[in-house]
Amino acid sequence: MCGGGGAIRGLGCIIKLRMRTFYALLFGVVFSIAAPLASEAAKLTVSPSTGAFAVGGTFSISIFLDTEDRPINTLDVIVRFPSEKLQVISPAIGQSIIGVWTAQPYVNNASGELRFQGGIPGGINVSKGLVSTITFRVRQTGSAIIRFDSESEVLAHDGRATNVLGDAQSGVYSLTLPPQQGPTVISETHPDQIQWYPNASAVLQWSPFALAEYSYILNTEPIDIPDNISEGARNGVVYRDLADGIHYFHIKAFLSGVWGGNSHFAINVDTTPPAEFPVKIIPGKRTTSKSPVIQFVTTDQSSGIGHYEYAAIPLERIPDSASVKKPLFVEAETPVITELEYGTYDIIVRAFDLAGNMREANTRLRVMTPLRFAVTSIWTWIAAAILLLALWYGTVRARAWHFHVAGMRESRRFPDYIRRHLERLKDFESKYRKVLIFAIMTSVLFANAAYAQSVEFSPPFVSTVSRNITNEEIFYIGGKTDGGNVPVIIYLQNLNTGETRSAQASSDRTGDWFYRHSGFLPSGEYLLWTQAKLGDELSPPSPQIQMKVEQTALQFGASRVSYELFYLALAGIFFALLCITGAYFAFHLYHGRKHHKAFWKEVKEAEEAVKRGFSALKRDIERELQLIQRSNAGREVSPEERAREEQLLKDLSWAEQYISKEIRDIEYTEHHH
Repeated sequence: MCGGGGAIRGLGCIIKLRMRTFYALLFGVVFSIAAPLASEAAKLTVSPSTGAFAVGGTFSISIFLDTEDRPINTLDVIVRFPSEKLQVISPAIGQSIIGVWTAQPYVNNASGELRFQGGIPGGINVSKGLVSTITFRVRQTGSAIIRFDSESEVLAHDGRATNVLGDAQSGVYSLTLPPQQGPTVISETHPDQIQWYPNASAVLQWSPFALAEYSYILNTEPIDIPDNISEGARNGVVYRDLADGIHYFHIKAFLSGVWGGNSHFAINVDTTPPAEFPVKIIPGKRTTSKSPVIQFVTTDQSSGIGHYEYAAIPLERIPDSASVKKPLFVEAETPVITELEYGTYDIIVRAFDLAGNMREANTRLRVMTPLRFAVTSIWTWIAAAILLLALWYGTVRARAWHFHVAGMRESRRFPDYIRRHLERLKDFESKYRKVLIFAIMTSVLFANAAYAQSVEFSPPFVSTVSRNITNEEIFYIGGKTDGGNVPVIIYLQNLNTGETRSAQASSDRTGDWFYRHSGFLPSGEYLLWTQAKLGDELSPPSPQIQMKVEQTALQFGASRVSYELFYLALAGIFFALLCITGAYFAFHLYHGRKHHKAFWKEVKEAEEAVKRGFSALKRDIERELQLIQRSNAGREVSPEERAREEQLLKDLSWAEQYISKEIRDIEYTEHHH
């Protein structure tokens, strides 16, 4: 590949080869470091990891540690087990790899917990090191999982107490009743002793022995022995109205004067659906997100939760080609992140227990455009109303202020302190014959203001129905029939008008049926019921369901206007009103400021004139005082002239103090305006 081409090309080839060699060495180093790290995670296992064990008996499991070629020196192993099904007899520690126990093995049969804590001086490296052997007694039928808690630790012998536990494998065990040693018991209603059934009536039969009699009992004890009193020679019994839970049937036969061995049979009954639960939508039931998160969780007291299913049913009109004939329920685990288009949906979640009982919960979800979200939000309207009121209040104040300033200019009303100065000057003018006021008044110009103003067979079972919808949302209903491919007639009676309408759907092969109306229903109260049809025969009506259709759209004959469209139009009007009010406010604010500026310019001129008037007044007093003093020089002054001179001195002193104070007041007022 590098042959020929000259020295430069040869040098390039050498560089490329060296770079490839470098990358190969680098990959080898990284792989050599990463491979041991990946394989040096310690592992905890139980042995055996599976098995079937009888109630009343015992079995043992061993906990083993594989250090994966990495020395360890400390263990803290926590084991969890179902306390209602298993009970620890004793944990064996005699042959454990743990050399020093920091605490004796902890056992709590009430909470189902085991804990082993200890160390290995000097460390240990093993592939199958025995931690402990545990013996359990089986208390109840069912399935039991023995697992390691996530807080378990295996610390490396590296001086840093590094937790190297990487894997912890659980054990799963089947717990059954002992083999039948008496009559062989079977049940047509509850055939599987592990399976849960939603049937509270149990039919039990057993293989008959010739000339035999039987003693039997039904209770909640897995292992029990019937008394020696015969119940008769029949080979079957029916128990009705059994409570939810596990029931055990015990029987023995009396044959040839001897009571035989015992047989035990488990009956698992769960007729109660899971507990009611809410469906939570994140970020909310009204959202602009097309990927909302659906959260749900519930419990079941008897058999436990089996699985969840959910569906999103659109409530808005859709094209016939995309007609929803049946909601798509899919199995899911919480939380569910779903992708939806803009529209209104009923989110339906079904919780099934292990007996097949179902609990349904639903909530209404509206996925809206940002504009639609804002227009239909009550907080938007509250904020807009507050804004409009504040703007209108500001407009009223601005208009009043505008007219007040304009009126002051037209009526030549000066501020109080200016009027006080003018009145004082008038007093002095009348006293000293100085014409000041008229010069000041004639120096002020005013402008006019302008402004503007602003069958005898079972009826169909209804499991899903849109009970509370609006007259702009689609009605739907669904459920099950006893058989497959059964026509279902849906009746809908308007309680306001008495009108009754009907529609027809058909169940599928499994008996599921669903109907979605093609249009919107008028607002009002409705009664809803269904009937199944088999040939010309109709089933009895199903129980009636009351449904309410709220009015959220305006009806004008055959025309409809949704409230959201109405809100949008109202928002447009509201926005226009805001703009008009804002313009009205801006107009008055602009012209008010204009008049205000002109007015205070005139006030400033008046203030300057007042200053000049006071200064002239002071000079006149001083000049007159000087004239009096010169005329009185070298002659005797009469009492009247002496009094006149004292009055002038007094007026001069008062004027100096008063004028300096008033000038400071004027300057302060001028600064703040």
